Amino acid sequence: MDKFWSDVTRQLTPYVPGEQPRIDGLVKLNTNENPYPPSPRAIEAIRAAADGALRRYPDPDATDLKAAVGRFHGVPVDQVFVGNSSDEVLAHTFVGLLKHDRPLFFPDITYSFYPVYCGLYGIDYRTIPLADDFAIRVEDYGQDAGAIIFPNPNAPTGLALGLDAIRTLLAAHPDQVVVVDEAYVDFGGETAIPLVAEFPNLLVVQTLSKSRSLAGLRVGYAIGQAHLIAGLERVKSSFNSYPLDRLAIAGASAAMDDKAYFDQTCQAIITTRDQLTKDLQTLGFEVVPSAANFVFAKHPAHAGADLLAALREHKVIVRHFKHPRIDKYLRITVGTDEECGALIAALKQIL
Repeated sequence: MDKFWSDVTRQLTPYVPGEQPRIDGLVKLNTNENPYPPSPRAIEAIRAAADGALRRYPDPDATDLKAAVGRFHGVPVDQVFVGNSSDEVLAHTFVGLLKHDRPLFFPDITYSFYPVYCGLYGIDYRTIPLADDFAIRVEDYGQDAGAIIFPNPNAPTGLALGLDAIRTLLAAHPDQVVVVDEAYVDFGGETAIPLVAEFPNLLVVQTLSKSRSLAGLRVGYAIGQAHLIAGLERVKSSFNSYPLDRLAIAGASAAMDDKAYFDQTCQAIITTRDQLTKDLQTLGFEVVPSAANFVFAKHPAHAGADLLAALREHKVIVRHFKHPRIDKYLRITVGTDEECGALIAALKQIL
């Protein structure tokens, strides 16, 4: 009975996560999960942490994890914020750094959680149209913004913005926070973290769900100058003082330190993505150039929704968005070579 709901609850349009079906033999290419297991060092660290100490609260500052993130990126610990997934980090960022008198700007085709957070926290926002080729044009982000956020590479398109363009955007908005959401950056993008030392208005958000195969552990982090991190810590400590459990801290720290395994799996996905792109193009698909662990593709002779349904009949699931400008496209996660081969085989039969 929704009579007990608050007005805010009634007005919300919640985020719809990708489907997680339980079907034997399913080729699951719909939620951008890594097809490879986590680092063996991460698994071993989680096992070691599953001991009697679980009766104690975890370190509220997740000091070991912040240190591991700092080591990987070459930044001091006071420039690192960690949270229970990058979605939680983003939630704290929206309320702590992006709610201002002027509207928040983000692309019209982007991560669909952004408008959800705006609704939850009462943030006015404005969407900035992508170019016809789905590129972000920094010159379109005028001076009226209270703050700016965008994914890089963007989702669901997979297109990446270069550091020169990001630098231009930061320089043009010195009094506004600019958040670069880098969930997919490790698959071919260029991280903006090197710009943090130069720009006090830059916050970079990353996740361990994609390139480190830890979507089930829920760990994310942000990197920015100390004054931005202090704002996020203030929000976190007003919401949940212990967002990361002992197992998550241990496993995530070990994953950050295992650079060799990280490099190996990222390169494997990039190689498979390039072959998948060629195979789709051979079948007549138009594929947006991707720097992520997914591709965004459409077939000129077949509706996206029809292909989605037909693939499901072949026990292959991908993602389709019923939004203007992109409703003809499918977002296809890059799986293993075998999984992508099964996708192509199914498409050959369908087409």
